[in-house]
Amino acid sequence: MEVSITSTPISTELTRNLCKTTLYLLLALATFKASRSLQRYIRSRTMSSSSSSLSTTDAGTLRRDRILSSKLYFDVPLSKVPVIYSPSYDIAFLGIEKLHPFDSKKWGRVCQFLTTEGDLDKNSIVEPQEASKDDLLVVHSESYLNSLKCSATVAMITEVPPVALFPNCLVQLKVLYPFRKQVGGTILAAKLAKERGWAINVGGGFHHCSAEKGGGFCAYADISLCIQFAFVRLNILRVMIIDLDAHQGNGHETDFSDDRRVYILDMYNPGIYPRDYAARRYINQNVEVMSGTTTNEYLRKLDEALKVAECKFDPELVVYNAGTDILDGDPLGRLKISPEGVACRDEKVFRFARERNIPVIMLTSGGYMKSSARVIADSIANLSKKNLIDLGKHPG
Repeated sequence: MEVSITSTPISTELTRNLCKTTLYLLLALATFKASRSLQRYIRSRTMSSSSSSLSTTDAGTLRRDRILSSKLYFDVPLSKVPVIYSPSYDIAFLGIEKLHPFDSKKWGRVCQFLTTEGDLDKNSIVEPQEASKDDLLVVHSESYLNSLKCSATVAMITEVPPVALFPNCLVQLKVLYPFRKQVGGTILAAKLAKERGWAINVGGGFHHCSAEKGGGFCAYADISLCIQFAFVRLNILRVMIIDLDAHQGNGHETDFSDDRRVYILDMYNPGIYPRDYAARRYINQNVEVMSGTTTNEYLRKLDEALKVAECKFDPELVVYNAGTDILDGDPLGRLKISPEGVACRDEKVFRFARERNIPVIMLTSGGYMKSSARVIADSIANLSKKNLIDLGKHPG
């Protein structure tokens, strides 16, 4: 009994010492492994950062090369005026385009009004090139462009569900090809505006599309593309976007979220699509016009906004997104602006740019009533009468 009593503490002490030694060894081994892991992590992060920096540099170089090799900029004879349009703009897809409230033949009807009424010679209109895949890759990712090879994706973007049922080759031809032609028109408009002081693309203004996401009948980010081309090909350093479509321009806001070269004035109805609260953080000048806003109030707010914009930013190019969905009766815009109010709005923007010798381009963007084409044509004719643009039709 005595032996067992005295041996137990000795045995217990040895066990404790052995456990301590083992624990120390395990801790040392774990510390060593952690240290090695930390070193590997730091090394990988450093390499990743260098790789990322290199990747960013390579991406910038590739973007520049694509812009410089593009055929979308071409010389336009002085016999033509900087009004850009192609019959290919108009969408006719077995009648299913009528399932969307947008008038998919609006663009052709605008030009028809202008030419038949003698305001514009149809032979003086400039026809743009179609934006190629390389052109689109200046802003869009390969994965986004590949997603458009799925008809269901295009159906969601255009908000016409039956489009999903058609072979993609047909969707490309009947829907996306017209959009790509309009993109070419928007990009070319910046070059013509720099040369002539102004340009109007009778189409474009797909302001809901960003580099990685389409929506709201906007499959390509023509505004973002236009500005990127202007930076490189026209050596323009500062661009102001004046977005007066009834809907928030969340696409270009997302694309230029951290780009101080671009100043965004967006005057829109906050109670309708797209309600993109994240993108609203990137608007430099946020002007909200609630449902039911009438002409006088709207124009007063615009006057105030332009005065602020003049003090805040000194652009070398103005991109004007001139949606007519602000019209009274438009089912989606929900504002109450008269046709005369739209003409006055456009006149104010052109006067803002022209009095400061800033090149301005106009895009027709949204507008969901048949009367939109008439209103746009009348507004363009009014700009000509006020000598803010020259359509080349002189008396005598």
